[in-house]
Amino acid sequence: MILSHKRRAKLCRLARYGSVSAISTATTLCVLGLLVGVIGFSATWANLIAVAIGTVPSFELNRRWVFTYRGPTPAWRQALPYCVLSFAGLVVSTVSVHLASDATASSARLVHTAAVEVANLGSYGSLWLFQFALCDRVLFRRPAPAPTAAKPPKATSAA
Repeated sequence: MILSHKRRAKLCRLARYGSVSAISTATTLCVLGLLVGVIGFSATWANLIAVAIGTVPSFELNRRWVFTYRGPTPAWRQALPYCVLSFAGLVVSTVSVHLASDATASSARLVHTAAVEVANLGSYGSLWLFQFALCDRVLFRRPAPAPTAAKPPKATSAA
């Protein structure tokens, strides 16, 4: 099966997006695990801090590497909607983390920390493709190429 150039490019972007997601997720989970499991922060506050920290490399890597955006739009005009999108994910993950934390409050610290991390991972995993589509089609969309003037066909003389 031969893929068109557009499909191949989209699959490459999706693979890079997955790589960036792995990096930002690892960053978020490390911070979350450290704050909940080692320091003993409340799961809700730890999730807020961890997601905020994980959003920074996620935005920059998505903007510069995944979607290779080089347009005239200043970074802050993309960072603001990206943060709103991340905030929506944060709300979903925070509710999930809070529920997991409450459900495992009397469990061993390792079980409690693992439940909180699984809740965070599951909530973001459920939003992953939706976020990719929004970034690809809206936030980091490439401007349409300017139409080129078509050359009129050469007139041939019939002899």
